Amino acid sequence: MSEIKLSSWNINGIRAISKKEEFKNWFESVDSDLILFQETKAQLDQIPKNLYKNEKYLSYFNSASKKGYSGVAAFSKIEPNEVINGMGIEKFDTEGRFLRLDFDDFILINVYWPNGGMGPDRLQYKMDYYDAFLDYVDNLKEAGNNLIICGDLNTAHKPIDIARPKENEKVSGFMPIEREWVSKFLDSGFVDTFRMFNDKSDQYTWWSYRTRARMRNVGWRLDYFFVNDDFKGNVVDSYIESDVMGSDHCPIGLKVNL
Repeated sequence: MSEIKLSSWNINGIRAISKKEEFKNWFESVDSDLILFQETKAQLDQIPKNLYKNEKYLSYFNSASKKGYSGVAAFSKIEPNEVINGMGIEKFDTEGRFLRLDFDDFILINVYWPNGGMGPDRLQYKMDYYDAFLDYVDNLKEAGNNLIICGDLNTAHKPIDIARPKENEKVSGFMPIEREWVSKFLDSGFVDTFRMFNDKSDQYTWWSYRTRARMRNVGWRLDYFFVNDDFKGNVVDSYIESDVMGSDHCPIGLKVNL
């Protein structure tokens, strides 16, 4: 068996973060086989050249039709057999939220799930996206594929995953309808890998820029690595890099044996 390491991070703008020393140091030292970014907020011709043509990694990007919005990226030391942008559903795929890389031993899906906080229409869009996504990955799983799914879920699943659960029950990202979907997703045969290793509270991946929330660790756990049940025995570790700065999110990591 060989061990591979994956990192996932909502970077909140690839152009802005690429100028920050914290990001440069992290990117150079993390030594992951696969690095997945969400919220790149850039078209292909706007990606910094040192990232677009990186000596260590093959790079893949899926940008939103709308400029400066959404977007996902993957950097891989392993050449994928196939790369797929989107789920094949136009109303979702125009927002550049989904990037799939197929390898010999697993399928990796990097997702920036929608935020439902901008009103009822966007909450409905988020829930529709969730349902379409579950259908998509269920079909892959039922076909016998092993899956690694990562990204910014934009929902904290349980009270342990948020600093102030009672105050946020009516806020998108911790509403019952959103949390129920996460439970449904896990019950369909997937595992929240972080909770395989860590059952502690105060473990967060996003902090509002307002009110110095990060200094006080008033956060939400919005970023996840999931695997299908049959693949969980291959998971070696799953962790949060809460000390890494540069975005309002921090990176998360996964190690698996193949």
